[in-house]
Amino acid sequence: MARNDTANTENVLKQLAHALASDARLLVAFSGGVDSTVLLHGLAALKASLRPDFSLRAVYVHHGLSQNADAWADHCRTQCERWNVPLEVVRVSVDGAGAGAGIEAAARDARYRAFAERLAEGETLVTAQHLDDQCETFLLALKRGSGPAGLSAMPERMPFGKGTQARPLLNVSRRDIEGYAAENALTWVDDESNQDARYDRNFLRLNVLPQIDARWPHFTRAVARSAELCAEQESLLDELLAPTLTRLCDADGALDVDGLRTVSAAQRRALLRRWFSLCGAQMPSREQLETLWLEVAQSQEDAQPQLTLSTHQVRRYRQRLYLLPPMNDVSNAVLEWDGKSRLRLPDGLGSLLPAKEGLALRMPRADERLTVRFCAPGGMNLEIVGRPHSRPLKKLWQEFGVPPWLRQRTPLLFYNDTPIAAVGVFTTRDGEAKQGDAVWHVQYDNDLRRVSAPD
Repeated sequence: MARNDTANTENVLKQLAHALASDARLLVAFSGGVDSTVLLHGLAALKASLRPDFSLRAVYVHHGLSQNADAWADHCRTQCERWNVPLEVVRVSVDGAGAGAGIEAAARDARYRAFAERLAEGETLVTAQHLDDQCETFLLALKRGSGPAGLSAMPERMPFGKGTQARPLLNVSRRDIEGYAAENALTWVDDESNQDARYDRNFLRLNVLPQIDARWPHFTRAVARSAELCAEQESLLDELLAPTLTRLCDADGALDVDGLRTVSAAQRRALLRRWFSLCGAQMPSREQLETLWLEVAQSQEDAQPQLTLSTHQVRRYRQRLYLLPPMNDVSNAVLEWDGKSRLRLPDGLGSLLPAKEGLALRMPRADERLTVRFCAPGGMNLEIVGRPHSRPLKKLWQEFGVPPWLRQRTPLLFYNDTPIAAVGVFTTRDGEAKQGDAVWHVQYDNDLRRVSAPD
């Protein structure tokens, strides 16, 4: 039976209406290419007919990687004006080393950062990935040797930024999208980089998948089913392992090493992967997981092992594993503070601010200068409130359970060269507010692991 001359349009609009049935506030990632052009045109058509409740806006990310990028931005403005869709053009800088996957990944990261910064709470980011894109993503994951999580490819919906990301064309083929564009006489831009086979995805699209499609026309849909099955298996594992992971993680998100020893190697790897995912870290390879277990978790008890990955590092302390972001050395920082306004600390360590409650200290005298540091002179003994004798600072850190990587990242208050307090940990007798002293309070607004005195 021959298809009518609007079959592709009807199919695309049906898919959009179904996939976005529960969404009303949409931010469309609009590049001006054929895929996102069909997506935006279809959403504008639905808004004009079936979904007048749609709040529709678009964003074009200008990477500056092509000499045609300005012309593409102008094209997108013209299209959005024609379809009465507000458009924001966002310029980003791309930090990628050379051509190939490096620049491709860097551009994608910059693009999605821009989307996340602009997505409002409760809004849905709508992107134009389709069935053929899903097949390419699956094959790229297969090339990397990914397990079921990687082979799950792209979900149709997922949390993103302050809202959700939706891919409503994920079950629509490239052929149908191009058919929609022809039926509606749409115009679009062609990114010359899409013809560069140095990029892995382009290599598949240009050189591999046409031959596969000629031999097995339903290959892309079969791959999509495999991706769905992998995603289903991962979802089931998430459900089954969630109670164990919750039991092994403490309030700080640290993972109990002794608990991991009681499970099989396969379950341990699955738990570690879910721990990385829970912490928002890039998934490690199987080899990295083995290194983590053998050289970090299983190292000698008095060692301070760590494994540095691309975006995080894993460290062990008191038989717990901690997943930490990159940290710059702040040990030599000395910050002047008037004690009256918010003081922002370096390297994302938060802020100190005066408050009506919190850490209570005596007011500095007129001849005392208030500074914030992160390192005290070596071998310094301190007398702290609640302890009868002085103790070396190193012993105090141990006593209060402060991990080694926080010992030169915890703000220390000084009056002149005298330590007054380790904020959030202890107060020295020199800083104690005694009867008759004027008192002020310090509050620590931070994301560091809170520490408290041992029982």
